[in-house]
Amino acid sequence: MSLMIELLEQFDLQELFTESSLKRVRFFKSRHHMSRTPLIYNPGIFIVAQGSKRGYLSDRIFQYDANNYLVTSVPIPFECETFATSEAPFLGLYIDIEMPVLHELIGQLGANNEIKDTKMSETPKGVGPAEMDEAMCDAVIRLLKCLKSETEALILGPGLIKEILYRALCGTQASSLYALATHNGNFARVSRALKSIHSDYASKLDVEQLSGLASMSVSTFHRAFKEVTSESPVQYLKKIRLSKARDFIKNEQMKAYIAADKVGYESVSQFSREFKRYFGQSPAEMMRASRIL
Repeated sequence: MSLMIELLEQFDLQELFTESSLKRVRFFKSRHHMSRTPLIYNPGIFIVAQGSKRGYLSDRIFQYDANNYLVTSVPIPFECETFATSEAPFLGLYIDIEMPVLHELIGQLGANNEIKDTKMSETPKGVGPAEMDEAMCDAVIRLLKCLKSETEALILGPGLIKEILYRALCGTQASSLYALATHNGNFARVSRALKSIHSDYASKLDVEQLSGLASMSVSTFHRAFKEVTSESPVQYLKKIRLSKARDFIKNEQMKAYIAADKVGYESVSQFSREFKRYFGQSPAEMMRASRIL
């Protein structure tokens, strides 16, 4: 058994996720295989100690496990499958990326650091795996040890999270983090449009408006958006709206017609069709299932 697994098992972990004593860190546990399910990851670092997850994004398939952590630099809706058993449950932790810390790190590294030399000729992807090297593994283990004590978490935790983000900046996903933090290039412009989508998803947003927010032509914006998210702007917006509606239905037992209106759908029938196509359940079926749980 690896030390990371041993440390995670010392916490009182609930099924799915458990908050840690640090606001930006959450634990994950699953005892069962979870079939391919749509979800949204916010900017963060997902570290797996045991089991694995497989991500499906358009025509891309990527795996994150004990050998590969996942970096998401912009909010990304994709489908995910979890591999676990009751004997060897999926165990991991998720660390939110705080932009002030990212800015501080890149400022300290300076303009002539090796991250600058990372190939930036292509727009970076918004999500992807990176190799779990010895330095990253050691930093994660020290974070888990300190999280066992509220005092140590308060005093040592922020510095260890900063170190883990630094290690990610030294990994193969550095280009997306660097592009996001420096506000340069198409990646950062697309990121501005993504923020607007997430804050105003119920509004009548269209590609022309979003490209204007990104200060790009419609054709350039459409191409860059798909390079970053692997989705067209229209499909991305649809998935965000449906995911928000799912949260309203599951967490607040909101009726379908109210949820549809709240996320910007004008047609309830269209909403119900697209909801079932995306989640494999109608809004009513999902509400009944959540009541049983």
